[in-house]
Amino acid sequence: MTEAPMSEAKPDYKATVFLPRTEFPMRGELPTREPEMLRRWEEMRLWEKLREAGEGRAPFILHDGPPYANGNLHIGHALNKIHKDVINRAQQMSGRDANYIPGWDCHGLPIEWKVEEKYRAKKLDKDQVPVLEFRRECREYAQHWLDVQAAEFKRLGVAGDWVNRYATMDFKSEACIAGEIGKFLLNGALYRGLRPVMWSPVEKTALAEAEVEYYDKKDTAIYVRFPIADTIARGAPAEVADLLGCAIVIWTTTPWTIPGNRGLAVGHELDYVLLRVDALADGSAAVAGEKFIVSEGLLEDFAAKTGITAHSVLRKFQGRDLEGQLFKHPLHKADAGYDFTVPLMLGEFVTMEAGTGIVHMAPGHGEDDFFLCRAHNIAVPDTVAGDGTYYPSVPLFAGLHVYKAADPVCNALQAAGALLHRAEFMHSYPHSWRSKAPLIYRATPNWFIRMDGEDKIREKALAAIDTTQFVPGIGRNRIRSMVESRPDWCISRQRAWGVPIAIFVDKTTHEPLRDAEVMARIVEIFAAESADAWYVRPAQDFLGDKYKAEDYEQVFDVVDVWFEAGSTHAFVLEARGLPTPADIYLEGSDQHRGWFQASLLESVGTRGVAPFKAVVTDGFVLDEQGRKMSKSLGNVTAPQEVNDKYGADILRLWVMNSDTSEDLRIGPEILKQQAELYRRLRNSLRWILGSLDGFTEAEKLPEAKFPALEKFLLHRLWELNQKIQGAVRDHDWTGVYPAIHHFCATDLSAFYFDIRKDSLYCDHPDSEKRRACRSFLDILHRCLTAWLAPALPFTAEEAWVTRFGAEASVHTTQFPDVPDIWRNDALAEKWQDKIRAVRANFTNAIEQMRREKKVGSSLQIALSIPEKWSFGLSAEEWADVVIVSQVELSSETQKSDESMELPVIAPGAKCERCWKILPEVGHNATHPTLCIRCCEAVA
Repeated sequence: MTEAPMSEAKPDYKATVFLPRTEFPMRGELPTREPEMLRRWEEMRLWEKLREAGEGRAPFILHDGPPYANGNLHIGHALNKIHKDVINRAQQMSGRDANYIPGWDCHGLPIEWKVEEKYRAKKLDKDQVPVLEFRRECREYAQHWLDVQAAEFKRLGVAGDWVNRYATMDFKSEACIAGEIGKFLLNGALYRGLRPVMWSPVEKTALAEAEVEYYDKKDTAIYVRFPIADTIARGAPAEVADLLGCAIVIWTTTPWTIPGNRGLAVGHELDYVLLRVDALADGSAAVAGEKFIVSEGLLEDFAAKTGITAHSVLRKFQGRDLEGQLFKHPLHKADAGYDFTVPLMLGEFVTMEAGTGIVHMAPGHGEDDFFLCRAHNIAVPDTVAGDGTYYPSVPLFAGLHVYKAADPVCNALQAAGALLHRAEFMHSYPHSWRSKAPLIYRATPNWFIRMDGEDKIREKALAAIDTTQFVPGIGRNRIRSMVESRPDWCISRQRAWGVPIAIFVDKTTHEPLRDAEVMARIVEIFAAESADAWYVRPAQDFLGDKYKAEDYEQVFDVVDVWFEAGSTHAFVLEARGLPTPADIYLEGSDQHRGWFQASLLESVGTRGVAPFKAVVTDGFVLDEQGRKMSKSLGNVTAPQEVNDKYGADILRLWVMNSDTSEDLRIGPEILKQQAELYRRLRNSLRWILGSLDGFTEAEKLPEAKFPALEKFLLHRLWELNQKIQGAVRDHDWTGVYPAIHHFCATDLSAFYFDIRKDSLYCDHPDSEKRRACRSFLDILHRCLTAWLAPALPFTAEEAWVTRFGAEASVHTTQFPDVPDIWRNDALAEKWQDKIRAVRANFTNAIEQMRREKKVGSSLQIALSIPEKWSFGLSAEEWADVVIVSQVELSSETQKSDESMELPVIAPGAKCERCWKILPEVGHNATHPTLCIRCCEAVA
């Protein structure tokens, strides 16, 4: 038997299609891959390589405002550090040397308070603990959280000189801070004075404004009579004689300050009346026939609240007519300790907003009170001790805490016949941000930096603000108004954990010792031994041979932590030989009151210039409903949890997709949205990498030979590069990464990739169109990966390494050069506005045919397009753009502009390789199921 002839095997054309291939996976699996990438960067010494690459370049300094070393990072920390990291990375990739030194605030009340907690839990008094032991515990606590936060910042992908980080508790830092205090001492701006400061009775220390939060608090408001003295002030108008026997009425929301009253204030040109009580409501504490002085503008409100139903106005006069008149203290009948008169003075701060238009002056408990009384040589009485209790010398209230004083004071006023009315009310009141306890104003000796002395610190600071760049611009007005109105800077705190105000005061003259040699000796010892030396060494070690220790008082107050943070430019930048002023300071908007202002005043006061060229401000982070985050509401988004579930790149993408100058929102749904946006970006990178499989330099086609479509996409890259360069220049990244995402989703995935798939998969490798496409994708990969690198450092690195190998890093490269020759506004307008509009009309019509089951694929379609609608594209190019098999350019002129041939079923047979339906399929005997193009590709 003869064998039957074997049938010829059918060709496998699928294997000849150039499908994308890449090792870049579709799923990011960031929680797993990111830690691996961090280890890789550490092993390859990436930070050191960046510093080596930066040698000789123009430096860029974003000076890190120190976070507080106290607890795990919160979402605000993440926002802050990610924003900084994006700016630093972008500057480095723009050809600058961006040396970023992260740092920490380590001294101050919050850490001291935490260490005290364990003593309070054991019912021990921390003041009985040796100061050095207590300071050691504070240092260890700060170091623990510094290490924790450093690891958490690194996990976020923040690049920096973590090995050489700074901390305010480093020995050299403490020495420099003491030296900066010394500069104010030596130039005369530092003085010790008595004046009211915001005081925490719980923490027993003065607080800075930046350490104060406002919460609603229920308080007592009272109207109080001050009977007029028996004599009328010399020079008063004749009609003022009618005032004999009357009482002036004040309104206050702090009854506890009444024992400290030493005066009254009225407005110079405000109008006042002398009224007689004619009728009363039941329960009113007023007496029919008595006479009161109140402001005319508040008369009706006063009468309504005090139950006066009828009254007569006996006289009208202005505040200046009352100046110098004496009134009896309202408690003069209750105790001999209050049997004195208080003068009436004119105060510019008096308003008609509430009360009676008369303000009671307690110079120990208010700034306006203090300065007005001091101007009239009125002594400041000692009424309240540091723990919030009245001193033993205070009549009636000795030992009573001011928090509990409302009832006793009101009872004493009532017994003395001085209380006219009492009511409880809710208002916003200052509290300590740490203990959450209410604060008081309390006059106590403190160290201050004079704002308006010979050095003109305020004037210089305002001038520096005017020449500083602010992003957003509203920040300038915010900090300017604060500097314009701020009082002298109180820099002393009555605590143990901090840098001591290392000063000696002459016991005879009470003047601080201003000696440069002594200050230099203090700084030298602190640098070697830490500020602990101030508590260990005898005073003579610091004073040297010129002075005797017994002649001087050694100051043990510590300096305000805002002064420490404000000095960082000295011990981080100057001390390390880095350029000053820094290019950028970047923090939250609350730092106009805090770090920005402290740094400005410290630098202006010691160097005459601002420490920064630009100030960038972030908003606050709220939940998805716009509420402040709190554990009680259960709406806290922790960065550690986001890292574990999504990865740091998702958190970073959230930051850069937001308008950081406004308040930001975050929560589960928003993070899901960001993960979806990330997926689209990742898919774009994956498609590009797959389509570049096997690409070599020899395949490159000059850009001049690119088809119009690729040239249009080059223009879009030029537009995006303009945004990138603008952000690098202006430090404002708002809208940049949303624009990149829009480009990937709209210009690439839904347009360019869709159009060029056919050419990439099916054209011969030497096809000029395919080479142009792959050459453009090479450019696109380099641009897109580099532009994403600052915001998505892990993903961008993965996309770079996938293509260029394990030894490569996108972060050591620079942003690609995008020449202006790529700009083509006319071409962009044609493609963006015209060609895409025509394409949309056809794709909508084809989609309708798909829904009606007339076709299953757009490649079953043939189109006829009027030549005047072709906009210079050939029939073949239009077939690519609309993704159909056949296009005819019609020269018919009778059609109106609005008419267009509807899609029809394409004639011919389906190519087995590219799936286009063409009449030419079947004409090649060797490959009877292929079109001409595919026959050439597989030959």
